[in-house]
Amino acid sequence: MAKKAIILGATGLIGGHLIEQLVREASIDQIITLTRRPAPASHDKVSNVVVDFDRLEEYANLFQGDLLFSCLGTTKKQAGGLEQQYKVDVEYQFHAAQLAADNGVPHYLLVSSSGANAKSSSAYLRMKGELEQKILALPFTRVSIFRPSLLMGERHDSRPAEKLGAILMPWICKLPGLRRYRPISGAQVAAKMIGVSQKAGQGVETFTLDELFSSE
Repeated sequence: MAKKAIILGATGLIGGHLIEQLVREASIDQIITLTRRPAPASHDKVSNVVVDFDRLEEYANLFQGDLLFSCLGTTKKQAGGLEQQYKVDVEYQFHAAQLAADNGVPHYLLVSSSGANAKSSSAYLRMKGELEQKILALPFTRVSIFRPSLLMGERHDSRPAEKLGAILMPWICKLPGLRRYRPISGAQVAAKMIGVSQKAGQGVETFTLDELFSSE
């Protein structure tokens, strides 16, 4: 049976690769991208809808389908402060998930982060951990959480720290015991997410580090 996929964060690193790969999936006949700014549709399967994330309840009808891929995210600098980053990384995604759960979307797939922990001393990891906890309280049939380490790939926005890390980490991770922390490309994460979405399952599953490099 053909499926409908909804993507949050479609203009980001992983979201862009999700679209490229999902259009090639025969089992997916419709892809809805929900964005804050217009995003060109690259294929007949893809429809873009511009939404106001501060008024998501007005777009509740859009959160109907079989799969919700949530890979929305920002940085403190981009957002203009920690409070605004929290709004994007936690509030927007959770509100969208609530609407999807209310509409009976069965499978929710979330890009989180390695080290996500609601009690972390890191504000970023604390946000990721808090979002995970909130999502797990919703009545989805299946929740798949992906926790990559440093992401590699071309972004529309400049992230100097990630660029430096992408240079250094592959060398550092050659040291004994550190290989599992090696950087991963946005395309690899997208491929893993799609691979998981195409297989039967239920309940909660979390994929970390080495598990993300395999499409099995």
